[in-house]
Amino acid sequence: MTANSISIFCLSPLIRITLLSLYLALTIPLPFLAKVTNAPTPPTLLSAGIIIGFVGLYAVLTERVIVDDQGIKVCYPVWVPGFFRKGWNLSWSDIKELKPRTTGQGGLVYYFLSQDGKGYLLPMRVAGFARLVNIVQTKTGIDTKDVRPLAQPWMYMILFAFTLLLLLVDAWTINTAVIGNW
Repeated sequence: MTANSISIFCLSPLIRITLLSLYLALTIPLPFLAKVTNAPTPPTLLSAGIIIGFVGLYAVLTERVIVDDQGIKVCYPVWVPGFFRKGWNLSWSDIKELKPRTTGQGGLVYYFLSQDGKGYLLPMRVAGFARLVNIVQTKTGIDTKDVRPLAQPWMYMILFAFTLLLLLVDAWTINTAVIGNW
């Protein structure tokens, strides 16, 4: 980063596409199945819920990390309401250390610990994560050589492949439900 430069890191496209596709694969058949099985929940209500959920998921996946000479900021586009997803802003001088924490699934995440003791989650699913970590090390002096992303790209590629298979099953299910061979 040169003087007065700004770097913007967005969520990895692989992660965004995988999670949006998985959501659709898990929900799209529901209105069709509700109609065929005469479920008590109307298909139109399910469809509306699926659309609202998709917009909500998409909003979460629009997270951006902005780093400049002053600090690091996690934010969302203006159309994402602040009560839905809050960002944060931390100046480089306020960062005391980077603390690792184990997740419930055994992974490792990192929190910026501020001078006043508050923790701020290091965004780990951004495209260009290694470059982000290098900037953090340069600006704070904190050793980040052991900081790795939470999930490797191959994990999302496998999940995406299985999601595509699920979408094929969904297409068959919807086709069967619509044609009436159920």
